[in-house]
Amino acid sequence: MELHNIEKLIEKYFEATTTVAEEETLRAYFANEDIAPHLEQHAPLFNYFSIAKEERFTKPVPLKPRRSYLKWVSVAAIAVFMVGLYFYQPTPPPVTLADEYTPEEIESAKEALALLAMNFNKGTEQLYHLEEFEKTTNKFLTKNN
Repeated sequence: MELHNIEKLIEKYFEATTTVAEEETLRAYFANEDIAPHLEQHAPLFNYFSIAKEERFTKPVPLKPRRSYLKWVSVAAIAVFMVGLYFYQPTPPPVTLADEYTPEEIESAKEALALLAMNFNKGTEQLYHLEEFEKTTNKFLTKNN
């Protein structure tokens, strides 16, 4: 092979523009015994690639066992879900007053609540008079001090 072509291929190789066929040509050139003296510095690089291509990894790769607790947690979650689904009781529809009581009972409850409200209002009116009495008493007590 021409030395000029090899020099061009090496230049292209270091610029990362060579093709696979051109790299094979360079490996074949540097595998020979007759290498130009000024190119001998590149020989270990291309010889290394040829040797590394043949290497195989033979040691066993230890695989980490999967964590079995994740499997058991998911099984437990499904079991809890199924138990909840089994014991689920839908809420009954809301009951209205008309369903529970007769119209007469409802009217009598309304009358009783109206009477209670009227008496409650009377009691709160008395509290108003008590507030007025307290204000007046406080005026006299603060003047004397």
